[in-house]
Amino acid sequence: SPDLPGGPTWPGGMAVHADGSLHVVFGRHAHRLDPDTSLVASRRLPVERPYNSFVTLPDGHLVTKPFGGPAAPAVTRQDPVGPAELLVLEPVGLEIVDRLVLPEPSVARLSASGDDVYVVGDTALHRARWDGGRLVLDEGLAATYRSLAGQTFGWDAVIGTDAAWFLDDGAGTEGYAGTLRGCGRSQVPLHLVRVDLASGAVDLHEVSGLPGGIVANPPALDEDRGVVVAYDSGNGRVVAFDIGDAAAPGGSRVVGVRWARDLDHGSHPLVFGESGEILLGDHDPATGEHAVLVDLATGEEAARVATGSPVQSVLFPAAGFARDAYLVSFTTLTRVFVA
Repeated sequence: SPDLPGGPTWPGGMAVHADGSLHVVFGRHAHRLDPDTSLVASRRLPVERPYNSFVTLPDGHLVTKPFGGPAAPAVTRQDPVGPAELLVLEPVGLEIVDRLVLPEPSVARLSASGDDVYVVGDTALHRARWDGGRLVLDEGLAATYRSLAGQTFGWDAVIGTDAAWFLDDGAGTEGYAGTLRGCGRSQVPLHLVRVDLASGAVDLHEVSGLPGGIVANPPALDEDRGVVVAYDSGNGRVVAFDIGDAAAPGGSRVVGVRWARDLDHGSHPLVFGESGEILLGDHDPATGEHAVLVDLATGEEAARVATGSPVQSVLFPAAGFARDAYLVSFTTLTRVFVA
């Protein structure tokens, strides 16, 4: 593509739209490109802060918001943190068609299920509903997840089994310098957080049980196998939790630990549903980042390969079409596949 206007830096996002366009949100700009990466439209967004990605709704509209956390050291100018403002963009010219200010800031990326947009705020999970013309805050969902002294904000939520699943203790990621080890500032152990989407009830489950926990990404949910995989990037621990059936009494709450492994994982995990495997990372300061394929049922390592990245990936990978994936770090793009 041509050079695209950006702005204050934090990882943004891109997606292929149903009409074949490429949408990109990075810095304080949104862009629409043709499949050949020619620029079609750009929109400068209202706040001098990075907008950390977006979700695409069923009718094609985009929803984005500014990043509500501390700036990376390279960012020298941005607006102060304020309550998160959701923007709805029409997908062709990227015009702002609606705005909704939430009760608090939000660091996490947005999640969506149908026309419901979920926002992990600094202290609570919020839901806004798109009716085709307006985005309306659902006042009926009251889900405060920060209930412990020393607990810090959550990151992105995965929506499934009638619940939102995310990880807390996200403070300190702006200190990343090649690894999240040593960046955690929270004073209580990191948790897997479950919020019931009907009642707003909140469950917290410790992942490593150790101080210094930190994450910058969501857990992974395999609804068919009834497992949620959580991790603590500050302590190099990955834990798979068994969950109940959403349709049964008690719903999809955590019922126990399936397995646990020591892995220095930092990125968004990828679940390969057909083969029952999950793709994780394992960073070593001496040898760099490795992609690790793990059996979801047992936690056993099935395969491992060096990605060539000297730094730990803390970004979203992309699944390929044939049991392969494209892994991204701040230095390296790698394709891995199962032979």
